[in-house]
Amino acid sequence: MPKPLVKSGAVIDGYTIGECVHAGGMATLWTVTHPGIDVPLLMKIPRVSEGEDPAAIVSFEMEMMILPRLAGPHVPACFGTGDFAHQAYAVIERIPGITLYKRLPDLPLPYEEARLLVSKIAAALADLHRQNVIHHDIKPSSIMFRESGEAVLIDYGLSHHNHLPDLLQEEFRLPYGTAPYMAPERLLGVRDDPRSDLFSLGVLLYFFTTGERPFGEGETLRAMRRRLWRDPHPPRKLRADYPPWLQEVVLRCLEIDPAWRYPTASQLAFDLAYPDQIRLTTRSERLKRDPLSVAWRRRFNQGVMQPRARSDVAEQIASSPILAVALDTVEATPELNEALRVTTERILATLPSARLACVNVLKLNRIAIDKTLDEQGSNKHIDRLVALRHWATPLKLDESRLTAHVLEAVDPAAALLEFAEMNSVDHLIIGARQNSFRRTWLGSVSAKVAAEATCTVTVVRPPRMAAAKPGAGVVWG
Repeated sequence: MPKPLVKSGAVIDGYTIGECVHAGGMATLWTVTHPGIDVPLLMKIPRVSEGEDPAAIVSFEMEMMILPRLAGPHVPACFGTGDFAHQAYAVIERIPGITLYKRLPDLPLPYEEARLLVSKIAAALADLHRQNVIHHDIKPSSIMFRESGEAVLIDYGLSHHNHLPDLLQEEFRLPYGTAPYMAPERLLGVRDDPRSDLFSLGVLLYFFTTGERPFGEGETLRAMRRRLWRDPHPPRKLRADYPPWLQEVVLRCLEIDPAWRYPTASQLAFDLAYPDQIRLTTRSERLKRDPLSVAWRRRFNQGVMQPRARSDVAEQIASSPILAVALDTVEATPELNEALRVTTERILATLPSARLACVNVLKLNRIAIDKTLDEQGSNKHIDRLVALRHWATPLKLDESRLTAHVLEAVDPAAALLEFAEMNSVDHLIIGARQNSFRRTWLGSVSAKVAAEATCTVTVVRPPRMAAAKPGAGVVWG
């Protein structure tokens, strides 16, 4: 392999090298310019000289394969790569600002600030997982934020792509990653489970809200293996004012068995967006770790936490969607509400890990002052929340899978579209109403939602309407 000639002023494939802005253990970062690109750029160059860690080369190969396949606001744009025959590199956009690592002196953060930060990171992870990539190195120095607010995940040298060869898995037996953030299953060679990233995010949330890492600073393999059987101290032991809902979220992310964590990053982000609706379990009340007897049973139970058969990232995400059903609790007919319930029940029956959001829009007047109480003196908002819960009761869903939301808006269709977009809803179910003169000329809410939503939309008609027009429902993808 030829010796790399990288220095300020050199030109590589049309990129002019500027200054070195970072020298890490596996790669260096240089500012570069290109006559055809008018955005700030960085060139990442691996360390390949004599004596360097061979994993640096393999991880950089993975990054060069993965980066060009990624898109969206949560990843750095990739403008080009070079192979090892001449000079290996990856040119990415230079994102203004600093990594989350610079916030460590500020820890612990206020709970609300930490909630907002981690909800943005969870949304970024959800987007990454939908692109068939598991990051495997979620930590403060791998996270930045755009000026517009979105979290950006950087450094993909340890990542797994579901449709690409996993070179790290093939060439090395030891797990690579940042020890304090590594999920237990990673120690057993499991690299294809997206819930490993949720464990790492749980470590970050614990750290940022308590000021202490849940598993300490242990770097040895022996120290890391303890997390296969030993749970961390509950945050409430460290901070008496720790919110129960936040401990519920943190300890669910840090479950030893991935099956007990959140099934997807989208569902984690959803809970963080609505902390008042998080169902509290015994996790939220704990002040002590599991008894030693429980930890020892985990340690010596050979059937627990064994490597599973290869999984598929896309399949895992598809099996755990976020569903939303839009309900009119005032004007809709009982037949329509029942048809919506039947349709929802059929969909949920095939998706045992899905969660359901029941949504109602309280329409506001454009000019007149809106009243919060109805003619009987009852609070409209509360009455509708109760009605939504009542509608969902026959579904017999676990409370952790069900939330109710009353939105207040002048434009109900726009409110539903925004809710679906902001909460990464995968499937929206909405009812169609009987025709009227006003809807003929102005259009219906369901038609606008079906036409403009970025998720799948099912428009449901009650049986008596379906009889007049064949087809009980229309699905829009």
